[in-house]
Amino acid sequence: MKLDKLMAAVVTGGASGLGEATARMLAASGAKVAILDMNAERGEEVAREIGAVFCRADVTDEASIDAALAAARAANGIERILVNCAGIAPGRRTVTKKRETGELIPHDVASFRRAVEINLIGTYAMIAKCATAMAGLDPVTPDGGRGVIVNTSSVAAQDGQIGQAAYAASKGGVLGLTLPVARDLSGFGIRVMTIMPGLFHTPLFEGIAEDYRKALEANVPFPSRLGRPEEYATLVKAIIENDMLNGEGIRLDGALRMQPK
Repeated sequence: MKLDKLMAAVVTGGASGLGEATARMLAASGAKVAILDMNAERGEEVAREIGAVFCRADVTDEASIDAALAAARAANGIERILVNCAGIAPGRRTVTKKRETGELIPHDVASFRRAVEINLIGTYAMIAKCATAMAGLDPVTPDGGRGVIVNTSSVAAQDGQIGQAAYAASKGGVLGLTLPVARDLSGFGIRVMTIMPGLFHTPLFEGIAEDYRKALEANVPFPSRLGRPEEYATLVKAIIENDMLNGEGIRLDGALRMQPK
C-alpha cells in the first residue's frame, strides 16, 4: 500500500520517542497525520511542526478514544494507517525484599494491571475501533487492501528481564494477538504487524548516566548502540508499503538478546 496525500494515519504515543518519529515520517511521506497522546503540550508542538492534528487520548478510556478518533476523522478522514506506540515500562520484581527490615513485599497488582491496560488492552481497543472504520473504506490495492495496523511490542516479549514481569506480559500479549487479529481482519483487507524494538534512544534513556548507556550499548552485537527512533519509523514505512508483510512480529534490535539483568 503506497503512502500518499490521500491517506489518513493515526499514531498513538505520537508526542515523543518512537511515535513522534513515526508521525514525522508519515507526514514527510504525504500522509495526513493525527497524533494521539496524553501530553497535550508536546503533542500540539509536534503537530504544528509537521502539519498534523493533535487529539488528546487516554487509550485506557473508551470514551477518550472515541472522542479523539472523531476529532482525527473530522480533520483527516477515516484512517487507513494505525500505529500503536502508546505504552509504559514499569519495573518491579515479583517479590521484593526490604533491605532495612528483610520484609518480603509482593508486586502490587495495581501497577501490573495498569501496564496491561495501557500496553495491551489499549492497543487492542485502538485496533478494534480503527479496523471497524477501515473495513468500510474502498480498497486501495489490487489485492483489496484497505488498511495497515502496526503495533509496538518489545524484545521483552521474548526475553524479559528481572523486574519486567508486568512489562513483558503486556508486550507479550501484543505479540500474541498479532496473528489472530491479522486472521480476523484478512477478509477486510487489513494487515496487522508488530515491531519488537530492542534498546532505543527514547525519552526513557535521556536521564541515564553515560557509563550506563555505554554498558547497554556494548550488549548490542551490531550496531553496538541504541537504536534511533527514525529507524523504527523506517520499518513502519516498509511494513506499510510491503503488502506481503502480515501477521508477524519483527525484532528490531541489532541481534540483541536480553540477559536476565
